[in-house]
Amino acid sequence: MPEDSEKEDYSDRTISDESDEDNFMKFVSEDSHRCALLTADSISDPFFPRTTQILLEYQLGRWVPRLREPRDLYGVSSSGPLSPTRWPYHCEVIDEKVQHIDWTPSYLEPVYTPTGLEMEPLYPNSKEDTVVYLAEDAYKEPCFVYSRVGGNRTPLKQPVDNYDNTLTFEARFESGNLQKVVKVAEYEYQLTVRPDLFTNKHTQWYYFQVANTQAGIVYRFTIINFTKPASLYSRGMRPLFYSEKEAKAHNIGWQRIGDQIKYYRNNQGQEGCHYFSLTWTFQFPHNKDTCYFAHCYPYTYTNLQEYLSTISHDSVRSKFCKIRVLCHTIARNMVYVLTITTPLKSTDSRKRKAVILTARVHPGETNSSWIMKGFLDYILGDSSDAQLLRDTFIFKVVPMLNPDGVIVGNYRCSLAGRDLNRNYTSLLKESFPSVWYTRNMIRRLMEKREVILYCDLHGHSRKENIFMYGCDGSDRCKALYLQQRIFPLMLSKNCPDKFSFSACKFNVQKSKEGTGRVVMWKMGIRNSFTMEATFCGSTLGNKRGTHFNTKDLESVGYHFCDSLLDYCDPDQTKYYQCLKELEEMEKHINLEKILEYSDTSLKEMTLDLESSSRGSDSSESNESQTYLLKLTSQIKSKKKHLKTKKERNSTIASHQNTREEQEACDKGRLVQRHRESNSDVKDIKPHVSDNYIFDYFRRPFPNQGLVKIPGRVPAWLLKRYLSSQNRIQRLSKDQQRQLSETGEKPIHEIIQPKSTDLYGNCFKVTSFKCPMSTQTPSWTEKTRVPTEEQEDWHKLDR
Repeated sequence: MPEDSEKEDYSDRTISDESDEDNFMKFVSEDSHRCALLTADSISDPFFPRTTQILLEYQLGRWVPRLREPRDLYGVSSSGPLSPTRWPYHCEVIDEKVQHIDWTPSYLEPVYTPTGLEMEPLYPNSKEDTVVYLAEDAYKEPCFVYSRVGGNRTPLKQPVDNYDNTLTFEARFESGNLQKVVKVAEYEYQLTVRPDLFTNKHTQWYYFQVANTQAGIVYRFTIINFTKPASLYSRGMRPLFYSEKEAKAHNIGWQRIGDQIKYYRNNQGQEGCHYFSLTWTFQFPHNKDTCYFAHCYPYTYTNLQEYLSTISHDSVRSKFCKIRVLCHTIARNMVYVLTITTPLKSTDSRKRKAVILTARVHPGETNSSWIMKGFLDYILGDSSDAQLLRDTFIFKVVPMLNPDGVIVGNYRCSLAGRDLNRNYTSLLKESFPSVWYTRNMIRRLMEKREVILYCDLHGHSRKENIFMYGCDGSDRCKALYLQQRIFPLMLSKNCPDKFSFSACKFNVQKSKEGTGRVVMWKMGIRNSFTMEATFCGSTLGNKRGTHFNTKDLESVGYHFCDSLLDYCDPDQTKYYQCLKELEEMEKHINLEKILEYSDTSLKEMTLDLESSSRGSDSSESNESQTYLLKLTSQIKSKKKHLKTKKERNSTIASHQNTREEQEACDKGRLVQRHRESNSDVKDIKPHVSDNYIFDYFRRPFPNQGLVKIPGRVPAWLLKRYLSSQNRIQRLSKDQQRQLSETGEKPIHEIIQPKSTDLYGNCFKVTSFKCPMSTQTPSWTEKTRVPTEEQEDWHKLDR
């Protein structure tokens, strides 16, 4: 490969819009202090052209020309300042820069345990209530018009004068969100959060400042316009609190606080829309303090720029981490893309596979940025494993897909008023530039090399733990059906107290076809995931019943790298161990799915057992639909033919005669007839007893009760089970009691199976030859110790 193509392959240089005029002049003014611009006015020699791109530096008694650094080639340049944040022109922004220290508590922060005595404040509208904060600027325009550095340049309006005992509120800073505050009692405040700009919904994220505090006073805060019926606040999640005095005096940062926490439906609904309230009480630790409340740990666009700036100024990390501008948003803020890998050589330019990570497509899901930070900290570190990953892969990282939404404090949408994660299929480049250019970058990357994994980081507002959403590959290849679950399973083993594999889902719903996960999967990336991180905490292991802090979230980024090494390890012992476990899980889930189906539709079900060899349609969730469940819907949807009165009377008489016959049968005749009826069936397993069949359909599994098992059971087994079930259901109570007393086990008795050979006809992956080692690998959480010399990939002890 020629040298130019190698450089292009390494950087994968994306388009870059022209920079802002005011930003460029800052670069010019800084360079002018130590250099002279080469122009016709400065040098009259016709040998030099008129240009502003050549700078003269005075070195060793003579002028030395050099080219100016290309603008925006590096999004964060060591030769100039950070790009200033741009706001919609009508947004009011305070001059004060809000900053927080990075601190993690040394103790676990438990979730709130309800006492049952929590109040549910309901506030009737009253003209006597005092409005202490009101942000009207959000509704000045129905849509985005243009942006401006620093937002609205008119003098800021103060809602009310400062009272002696009244708290003052502020949210007109980066990522802040608060619409209105009403003082309803001496120490009680009703708050309204702002919807996403240019929409009327998505009220979830809040982040605001409180000043003029009094210590020892119990304050109550109630946010009244949430729209989600289910919330983690109902499961014990606490709000986040930050005190500037605590940070300065004791170096204490964000911490979970609050008592009498309650999430409930209120009476504020209009036009059929119901709202929900979150209320909590709190005592401030200091008088005259400036404090902050937030839904999750804030991570702003400025935080990202400062982090990238430290990388660009690091002489070591900047060699293998190249920062580029992927595109500009509609407000002309930069979307950065990082290329992380050891500089390529001509011999392996196409051998390295690619891994793609993105985050913050939803601006209010700040926990995704903390996971991204943990990933970048590790992959850019000096450990042997980090070096190994950089030598093996090319990482393309987009750390913030929606900087406009992050800046203005949106929860879900961009300034286009749309959810970017539903528009990866859109052709509107001007409306959704970040996702359009991301998709285009990945498409061009796939033309050059294989992309083995794509992961989009998110936050989840209703579930605990961390988990993944994947795609269903059964309609393409049954071998891929389980392979796509291997990486999440490995991650759950490496991170057992945070990551829940049982919460993972693998499906492609129609409403999610525009998401990055589904679009990349359809483009050909087999391992395409959305990683969801809870806003609350864990229900697993030692972390059970506690909140996640920033270090917990960052550690997930490390475990992601660790699992990637396990997944691609040439010694694929762990890979095949996970594959074997997934096969067993699939068998168990398939079996219990059959049980559920047979219980709900036994009386009306008619099966053609010989036609049950067709595959399943898995366009929906694998956990919610199998072939038999689909068959049920087909049977129920069939038109029922009308019967004449004579036919109906004949059917009723036939049923009555059958019931009388069965009641006259004693237990011996019933069992004899049951065995005779089954003797005509040509079974694959002819020596299996009826009790064994019943046990098969009622098998319990540890900690799960009756587990749902999608898939087929052997035809011979299902037919015998249905026949026996029909007969036993027609027994009278006395006959059933006699049957149980004589030792014949009824169907509803749960007994462990006597062997596992019954799984013979269940789904298997036969395309792999598993070279299992004699020693079972350890999945315990491990800490890797950096070594001076890089370990050989083929000798890595995993």
